[in-house]
Amino acid sequence: MVRLTNDHLGFGDEQTTSRRISTRQRFFRSTLAIGLIAGLVGACAENAPQTETSDGTTNVQTEEVAENTEGYIGQTVTVRSEPIEVVGDSSFTVSDDQFFGSEPILVINASGEPLLLPEDDDVEVQVTGEVRNFVIADVEQEYDLTLDPTLYEEYEEQAVIIAQSIALAPEPGEITSNPEQYYGEVLAVTGEVEDIQTGSAFTLDEEQLIGAEDLLVIYAPPTGTDQAEAPPVTVADGEQVAVTGTLQAFVVADLERDYDLGWDLELQEQLEAEYSNRPVLVANDIYPSAIPENY
Repeated sequence: MVRLTNDHLGFGDEQTTSRRISTRQRFFRSTLAIGLIAGLVGACAENAPQTETSDGTTNVQTEEVAENTEGYIGQTVTVRSEPIEVVGDSSFTVSDDQFFGSEPILVINASGEPLLLPEDDDVEVQVTGEVRNFVIADVEQEYDLTLDPTLYEEYEEQAVIIAQSIALAPEPGEITSNPEQYYGEVLAVTGEVEDIQTGSAFTLDEEQLIGAEDLLVIYAPPTGTDQAEAPPVTVADGEQVAVTGTLQAFVVADLERDYDLGWDLELQEQLEAEYSNRPVLVANDIYPSAIPENY
């Protein structure tokens, strides 16, 4: 993965590094899904594939924002995307090359964290932020950024996502085949539910990488929240879901210490026998995915 420091994120002098960034521009394959945090505006999204997330928000596909930008101004969206073109030290674009006429959408990192982009061209990222009309002076002032105007001239008055969070979004098999590079990272993963152990433990099926294993997911409430008080999550075998959480090695003692999972001894021993020291995604949110099946 590529980590850029705060100085490299536009909090310093972006113009001095623009030439270096332009040589590292990268394009990946295809944009996948968008979740709307607020209600949809107008009829532009009426025919878009939609599902509801665990907190009642709406999940639609990416081209709706690219094609119907005005309907999403002021909305907070979550974008999962492969196509990434680095624009500046604090920005990149996402696009959907499946839909003719879709324009790239600029993403500005305003999270206060280093920009995290994957080294692997096949790994996606997930971005959450507000859709706005891009006015460079307003963004610089509001978010204390320094942006090179020569890099952003073509994006003025176009749609921009002001990102408050950016997470890696690898496939389940990409994680299980090389978990060391993802341990401790906040990830956003989609996949098909399989092998449900309990309401809080299941696997995400790996279908794309030959020889790769399925990914174990454990839903755990935030620190300090009792499991019984956590928002209920129900999954069904074969359901396509999106999961956000942190990856760690499966160690029963650590999980029991950090989370009130309420597992009985039989389940602990069963999971430990199968998954000991294998990667587990400790999820804080699970919701239906808008990504089409067999994509």
